[in-house]
Amino acid sequence: MILRLFSAIFLAWAFGFVWFFATLPAPAGDIKTDAVIVPTGAAGRIQRGLEVLDNGWADRMLVSGVDLEVRPDEFAVEFGVSRRRMNCCVELGFAAVDTRGNAEEIAKWVERRGISSIRLVTSDWHMRRVAGELSRTLPSTVTVVPDAVRTEPNFGVLLLEYHKLVVSRLTALIQS
Repeated sequence: MILRLFSAIFLAWAFGFVWFFATLPAPAGDIKTDAVIVPTGAAGRIQRGLEVLDNGWADRMLVSGVDLEVRPDEFAVEFGVSRRRMNCCVELGFAAVDTRGNAEEIAKWVERRGISSIRLVTSDWHMRRVAGELSRTLPSTVTVVPDAVRTEPNFGVLLLEYHKLVVSRLTALIQS
Protein backbone atom coordinates (compact mmCIF):
# COMPACT_ATOMS: atom_id res chain seq x y z
CA MET A 1 0.00 0.00 0.00
CA ILE A 2 2.77 2.44 0.90
CA LEU A 3 4.67 1.53 -2.26
CA ARG A 4 1.59 2.36 -4.35
CA LEU A 5 1.20 5.68 -2.57
CA PHE A 6 4.83 6.62 -3.20
CA SER A 7 4.55 5.46 -6.82
CA ALA A 8 1.45 7.61 -7.33
CA ILE A 9 3.16 10.64 -5.76
CA PHE A 10 6.25 10.10 -7.92
CA LEU A 11 4.17 9.78 -11.09
CA ALA A 12 2.23 12.93 -10.26
CA TRP A 13 5.51 14.75 -9.62
CA ALA A 14 7.08 13.45 -12.86
CA PHE A 15 4.07 14.30 -15.04
CA GLY A 16 3.87 17.71 -13.38
CA PHE A 17 7.52 18.40 -14.14
CA VAL A 18 7.09 17.38 -17.78
CA TRP A 19 4.04 19.68 -18.04
CA PHE A 20 6.02 22.48 -16.34
CA PHE A 21 8.93 22.53 -18.79
CA ALA A 22 7.01 21.48 -21.92
CA THR A 23 4.50 24.32 -21.62
CA LEU A 24 6.57 27.30 -20.49
CA PRO A 25 4.58 30.54 -20.87
CA ALA A 26 5.17 32.70 -23.96
CA PRO A 27 5.47 36.44 -24.61
CA ALA A 28 2.24 38.41 -24.80
CA GLY A 29 1.27 40.31 -27.91
CA ASP A 30 0.44 43.98 -28.18
CA ILE A 31 -2.15 43.99 -25.39
CA LYS A 32 -2.54 47.38 -23.67
CA THR A 33 -2.49 47.50 -19.86
CA ASP A 34 -2.33 50.30 -17.30
CA ALA A 35 1.15 49.28 -16.15
CA VAL A 36 3.99 46.86 -16.74
CA ILE A 37 5.47 45.08 -13.73
CA VAL A 38 8.98 43.63 -13.79
CA PRO A 39 10.32 41.59 -10.85
CA THR A 40 14.12 41.78 -10.88
CA GLY A 41 16.10 38.66 -11.64
CA ALA A 42 17.18 37.02 -14.87
CA ALA A 43 18.42 38.90 -17.92
CA GLY A 44 16.00 40.36 -20.42
CA ARG A 45 13.21 41.26 -18.01
CA ILE A 46 13.89 44.99 -17.63
CA GLN A 47 14.64 45.39 -21.33
CA ARG A 48 11.27 43.76 -22.15
CA GLY A 49 9.50 46.06 -19.70
CA LEU A 50 11.07 49.11 -21.34
CA GLU A 51 10.08 47.74 -24.76
CA VAL A 52 6.48 47.54 -23.52
CA LEU A 53 6.65 51.23 -22.51
CA ASP A 54 8.28 52.21 -25.81
CA ASN A 55 5.51 50.46 -27.76
CA GLY A 56 2.80 52.23 -25.75
CA TRP A 57 1.39 48.97 -24.36
CA ALA A 58 1.57 50.42 -20.83
CA ASP A 59 1.95 53.93 -19.44
CA ARG A 60 4.10 53.20 -16.41
CA MET A 61 6.45 50.56 -15.09
CA LEU A 62 7.35 49.20 -11.67
CA VAL A 63 10.60 47.29 -11.26
CA SER A 64 10.07 45.28 -8.08
CA GLY A 65 12.82 43.94 -5.84
CA VAL A 66 15.57 46.39 -6.77
CA ASP A 67 18.69 46.18 -4.59
CA LEU A 68 18.81 48.96 -1.98
CA GLU A 69 22.20 50.13 -3.27
CA VAL A 70 20.90 50.83 -6.81
CA ARG A 71 20.23 54.52 -7.40
CA PRO A 72 17.66 55.64 -9.99
CA ASP A 73 20.37 57.51 -11.95
CA GLU A 74 22.50 54.35 -12.10
CA PHE A 75 19.51 52.33 -13.25
CA ALA A 76 18.76 54.92 -15.96
CA VAL A 77 22.32 54.85 -17.27
CA GLU A 78 22.56 51.05 -17.22
CA PHE A 79 19.32 50.56 -19.17
CA GLY A 80 19.44 53.68 -21.34
CA VAL A 81 16.37 55.34 -19.80
CA SER A 82 16.05 59.09 -20.19
CA ARG A 83 15.56 61.30 -17.13
CA ARG A 84 12.15 62.28 -18.50
CA ARG A 85 11.11 58.61 -18.86
CA MET A 86 12.36 57.85 -15.33
CA ASN A 87 10.44 60.80 -13.86
CA CYS A 88 7.16 60.07 -15.58
CA CYS A 89 6.97 56.38 -16.05
CA VAL A 90 9.53 54.16 -14.28
CA GLU A 91 9.45 53.46 -10.57
CA LEU A 92 11.88 51.31 -8.65
CA GLY A 93 10.57 49.21 -5.77
CA PHE A 94 13.06 48.35 -3.04
CA ALA A 95 10.85 46.42 -0.58
CA ALA A 96 10.98 42.89 -2.04
CA VAL A 97 13.74 40.32 -1.55
CA ASP A 98 11.93 37.26 -2.96
CA THR A 99 8.97 36.29 -5.13
CA ARG A 100 6.43 36.50 -2.31
CA GLY A 101 7.82 39.92 -1.43
CA ASN A 102 7.51 40.96 -5.09
CA ALA A 103 3.81 40.05 -4.98
CA GLU A 104 3.26 42.10 -1.83
CA GLU A 105 5.19 45.10 -3.18
CA ILE A 106 3.32 44.93 -6.49
CA ALA A 107 -0.10 44.65 -4.81
CA LYS A 108 0.55 47.74 -2.68
CA TRP A 109 1.81 49.70 -5.68
CA VAL A 110 -1.21 48.70 -7.80
CA GLU A 111 -3.64 49.63 -5.00
CA ARG A 112 -2.03 53.04 -4.34
CA ARG A 113 -2.36 53.95 -8.01
CA GLY A 114 -5.80 52.50 -8.68
CA ILE A 115 -4.50 50.30 -11.47
CA SER A 116 -6.90 47.78 -12.99
CA SER A 117 -4.63 45.91 -15.41
CA ILE A 118 -0.96 44.94 -15.40
CA ARG A 119 1.40 43.22 -17.79
CA LEU A 120 3.65 40.92 -15.77
CA VAL A 121 7.10 40.56 -17.35
CA THR A 122 9.34 37.82 -16.01
CA SER A 123 11.27 34.78 -17.21
CA ASP A 124 9.21 31.97 -18.74
CA TRP A 125 10.29 29.54 -16.00
CA HIS A 126 9.38 32.05 -13.23
CA MET A 127 6.00 33.17 -14.60
CA ARG A 128 3.72 30.56 -13.03
CA ARG A 129 5.06 31.05 -9.51
CA VAL A 130 5.00 34.84 -9.51
CA ALA A 131 1.56 34.87 -11.17
CA GLY A 132 0.32 32.47 -8.49
CA GLU A 133 1.67 34.68 -5.71
CA LEU A 134 0.05 37.71 -7.36
CA SER A 135 -3.30 35.94 -7.62
CA ARG A 136 -3.25 35.63 -3.83
CA THR A 137 -2.32 39.27 -3.17
CA LEU A 138 -4.06 41.30 -5.90
CA PRO A 139 -7.80 41.95 -5.87
CA SER A 140 -9.71 39.79 -8.36
CA THR A 141 -10.65 43.00 -10.22
CA VAL A 142 -7.05 43.47 -11.43
CA THR A 143 -6.32 41.83 -14.78
CA VAL A 144 -2.87 40.25 -15.09
CA VAL A 145 -1.45 39.69 -18.57
CA PRO A 146 1.53 37.29 -18.45
CA ASP A 147 4.36 38.37 -20.74
CA ALA A 148 7.13 35.79 -20.46
CA VAL A 149 10.69 36.49 -21.51
CA ARG A 150 11.90 33.44 -23.40
CA THR A 151 14.98 31.81 -21.90
CA GLU A 152 17.01 28.68 -22.34
CA PRO A 153 17.09 27.43 -18.75
CA ASN A 154 19.20 24.44 -17.84
CA PHE A 155 17.78 21.35 -16.16
CA GLY A 156 18.86 22.54 -12.70
CA VAL A 157 17.02 25.86 -13.02
CA LEU A 158 13.87 24.10 -14.22
CA LEU A 159 14.00 21.51 -11.45
CA LEU A 160 14.56 24.13 -8.74
CA GLU A 161 11.79 26.39 -10.04
CA TYR A 162 9.37 23.46 -10.37
CA HIS A 163 9.98 22.54 -6.72
CA LYS A 164 9.49 26.17 -5.66
CA LEU A 165 6.21 26.24 -7.61
CA VAL A 166 5.01 23.02 -5.93
CA VAL A 167 5.90 24.36 -2.47
CA SER A 168 4.21 27.69 -3.26
CA ARG A 169 0.99 25.99 -4.33
CA LEU A 170 1.01 23.56 -1.38
CA THR A 171 1.57 26.46 1.02
CA ALA A 172 -1.36 28.33 -0.53
CA LEU A 173 -3.56 25.24 -0.16
CA ILE A 174 -2.62 24.81 3.49
CA GLN A 175 -3.20 28.48 4.27
CA SER A 176 -6.62 28.60 2.60
